[in-house]
Amino acid sequence: MAVPKSKVTRSRRGMRRSHDALVAANPNECSNCGELRRPHHVCPACGHYDGREVVAMVEEVDIDDEAA
Repeated sequence: MAVPKSKVTRSRRGMRRSHDALVAANPNECSNCGELRRPHHVCPACGHYDGREVVAMVEEVDIDDEAA
């Protein structure tokens, strides 16, 4: 059965965990619409990437217009 040979001190435990912290997001501004987006990802607001539209975005549809 695996049993620790001795107690791991708070210092040693902390040094082991020093690289486990989460990194904050680094958003960039979209060159087309100005919204914040993740680097190297398609803009969720306008669908542009690298100066061109790669995802066709659908305009928001008013629900009342569809029922009429």
